[in-house]
Amino acid sequence: MRNKRFFIVLAGALIFGLLAAVSVTRYLSSAQAYSKNLNRVAVAKVAIPLGTKIIPEQVMLVQFPPESTPDGAFASVEKLTGRVAVMNIAPREPITEARLAPEGTAGGLSAVIPEGYRAMTVKVDDVVGISGFIMPGTLVDIVVVIIPGDSGAQGQDPISKIVLQNIKVLANGQNIDKPEREREANSVKAVTLLVTPEQAEKLALAASEGKLQLVMRNSIDQGDEQTKGINKRGLLNGDRAMPAPEPGSLKSEQVKPNPKPVTRPVRTEPKPVAENKPAPPRASVEMIEGAKKRNVDFP
Repeated sequence: MRNKRFFIVLAGALIFGLLAAVSVTRYLSSAQAYSKNLNRVAVAKVAIPLGTKIIPEQVMLVQFPPESTPDGAFASVEKLTGRVAVMNIAPREPITEARLAPEGTAGGLSAVIPEGYRAMTVKVDDVVGISGFIMPGTLVDIVVVIIPGDSGAQGQDPISKIVLQNIKVLANGQNIDKPEREREANSVKAVTLLVTPEQAEKLALAASEGKLQLVMRNSIDQGDEQTKGINKRGLLNGDRAMPAPEPGSLKSEQVKPNPKPVTRPVRTEPKPVAENKPAPPRASVEMIEGAKKRNVDFP
């Protein structure tokens, strides 16, 4: 009896052992097949600042599923060596072709200048540079205060005018990225702007003939605002009060004036004139009193 129970327990253990072995074998085979379908993708091992050349120590290879592999990714470290980053690449972030400058591009500021654009530097102070708030990537408008007409003309008032709009700041001082210390941001004496050749000509003339002022704008606001400029006479005319915009809003809603009430003549229809109709005849009774006879009308 005891031997029978022993063989039953042994058979059960063998069956469960075979099931476990089959399950493990299937799991390992599926995991091996899944790992064979993974793609090797180069990612940043450390933070890579824009404008710097990539070295092998900054890159490592990880495995990505085919459906999650980003477009333009690299499968080897050798292809990335010597390439220049045109934007900041965070650690563990895939390095793609869109984040790199073309092959053969030198490192530094020239790597982040798009084709057809130029980098131009202008002097700033605490007022012109908006107290150090202008950082790389900021969008600004450029205002110039200048005397119109020929240089040295007498009796002409200066005029203030926005001459360039939506200009991107490439660098402040020698930083093409946001400085880590606030002291470096406040000590900037020059900013480098991204302009087209035509805008560079305007900026050079404005800097030599007048005084520049940078005006910061919202990074989302890409609108084109055409102004007429302002002189002393227009300045003394004052300005009308505008509603304060909400934080983060692009434009405050225009307050529409209340429409004036419109008075319209009311047409009165003439009342119909009652026609003179004859009164209905009254009921009468003939009464005889002795020798007399008379008619009595009832209402």
